[in-house]
Amino acid sequence: MIWDIIKSIIYGIVEGITEWLPISSTGHLILLEDLIPFKNVSAGFFEMYEVVIQLGAIIAVILLFFKKLWPFQNKPSLLGAERYINLKSVNLWLKVLVASLPAAIIGLPLDDFLDTHLYNKVTVSITLILYGILFIVVERFNKDRTPKIGKTSAITFKTAALIGCFQMLALIPGTSRSGATILGAILIGLSRPAAAEFSFFLAIPTMVGASLLKIIKFLGEASFTGAEIAILLVGMIVSFIISVLAIRALMAYVKKKDFSFFGYYRIALGIIVLAFVIL
Repeated sequence: MIWDIIKSIIYGIVEGITEWLPISSTGHLILLEDLIPFKNVSAGFFEMYEVVIQLGAIIAVILLFFKKLWPFQNKPSLLGAERYINLKSVNLWLKVLVASLPAAIIGLPLDDFLDTHLYNKVTVSITLILYGILFIVVERFNKDRTPKIGKTSAITFKTAALIGCFQMLALIPGTSRSGATILGAILIGLSRPAAAEFSFFLAIPTMVGASLLKIIKFLGEASFTGAEIAILLVGMIVSFIISVLAIRALMAYVKKKDFSFFGYYRIALGIIVLAFVIL
């Protein structure tokens, strides 16, 4: 039991870092599964765990961007509904929901198929390398371009829908949800900070929905043991703490530098994952 708790701490650290950086949390968790697998949990629990652990990371986003995301207020100087409702936040949430629709429409019916046929090291290694190359190419192409959209508040519903289409690419493991949405947003014309921030917001309904789906699926086949509850809670708490640090670090990074480094990192990680397959 104690060793599985320690492993969950390690998983939480890796999840908290890799969920927000465009380097694929799935690729890293697959490597961890090979290096330090849980010994006292069922296969069904682990399949659920590696998704639901993301809820800790989601809470970090909500905490850090609470003022932008919270749709309620109390401003006596305003009249009507605006006194109690932050229309800017509501507008942002509507755009996030629009951007979430493509992946939800395609991903929900294909969830079992994707788990069965694509959640493997070969797929992950290929997508890590492919999107690593794309990051480098896009950053070189984007080097002398001036972003058309510098803030998330300037994103239109059409732009949000286009970013949502890029998020569909992340249904293939190893792509990285944040990687696909940030890369797509930059191509559309968003600045790196705006692309990263909107990617964070887009993660909320996407990851909450995926987590609920996995929990319902798990509870339909089994039930939690006390040890499994402890392992899951520890992973979520650690991923929350590390996510706070990772998000702050990424936002500071993208204000000064591009994403080329992450492209090279992805290529290197993809080669390592491929080596695990061959060896």
